[in-house]
Amino acid sequence: MESSILAAARASVPATVFSPLSTSFPSRTAAAHRADGARPAARGAVRCSAAAQGSVLHRLGSADETFFNSSEVIQWESGKSINSIAAAQGIRIRRRCRPRYPSEGVGVDRAIPRNVLEQIVWDKEVELSQRKAKMPLQRVVESAERAPPPRDFVAALDAARRRNGGLPALIAEVKKASPIKGLLREDFNPVEIARAYEKNGAACLSILTDEKHFLGSFENLETVCNSGVKCPLLCKDFVIDVWQIYYARSKGADAVLLIAAVLPDLDIKYMLRVCRSLGMMALVEVHDERELDRILKIDGVQIIGINNRSLGTFEVDAANTNMLLEKHGDIIRKKRIMVVSESGLFTPHDVASVQNAGVSAVLVGESLVTQEDPGRAIAGLFGKELLH
Repeated sequence: MESSILAAARASVPATVFSPLSTSFPSRTAAAHRADGARPAARGAVRCSAAAQGSVLHRLGSADETFFNSSEVIQWESGKSINSIAAAQGIRIRRRCRPRYPSEGVGVDRAIPRNVLEQIVWDKEVELSQRKAKMPLQRVVESAERAPPPRDFVAALDAARRRNGGLPALIAEVKKASPIKGLLREDFNPVEIARAYEKNGAACLSILTDEKHFLGSFENLETVCNSGVKCPLLCKDFVIDVWQIYYARSKGADAVLLIAAVLPDLDIKYMLRVCRSLGMMALVEVHDERELDRILKIDGVQIIGINNRSLGTFEVDAANTNMLLEKHGDIIRKKRIMVVSESGLFTPHDVASVQNAGVSAVLVGESLVTQEDPGRAIAGLFGKELLH
């Protein structure tokens, strides 16, 4: 959380007010950092100044202090660490917020990640700090606002389902590697793969943009966007800051991924508002029942992705989607939320299983991109050719 929402205040609040609990915030000197992510007391400074003229939050029409009077901000202002606030919501990923890779230091500066996801998030903090130093938020916002209008992600999924007799729509992933399995495809041409997916019935495309662990890039996203592919594009990254959302929009993304295992509720609420302001869709990803419970209490969520892969261990349980929908399907249908099943889907039986559980779409990468012809592999996944 150091909430991206607090970053919105930076146009009007001196940098010394904040401690960089996430890369959403202006930097302070290293001496002001605390390893547990706590901040010095600066009572009231955030909420009284945050919606000032010119700030990102002011652009979003949020001058009513809805966000800044939240329990998370009040706890943070009173000195509670960001990690303890997140832990109370069941989030086990700690934020380090150091100017270099935490696992590469020595002594007190060296940290050992608990799992793969935590390592990815720590590395993302460093990557984002470097990117923001080169391109400040205001420039990225302006670039995003100049981008062509986004395509309707939800409409594309709905249309694909209707074309194919109610089969789950396909979000096909352009993915070169993973941190567990390594390189998935040597002859990797993102545009050729994207075109093959679209030709064979994919409704939308997911483009990996994480470089360090997935060998993705924003250049791949931009290249696919400019290639003539008409499918809406999901920017698949580990979003921890609104800067990434604006940057993704500037590179052609129509949707972004928000991961509940990483983001506290306040960040998700704020990022959903940013997405709406840009005309983008947010796919909010959950893995377990506690995360799903949290997300169902947040207004404005239109698509929930249920990941069958634990981002902590990267182990896959293909029954995870069915289990969560069996317990929470009624409220999901009542709220008219679209559900996407992610990971561990390799056969027509796998697709039929999650379809019967009530999903509207599936997000599939590995089982397609590892085939000789990723586009033709779609027919093998669904047991039939999809109309497009």
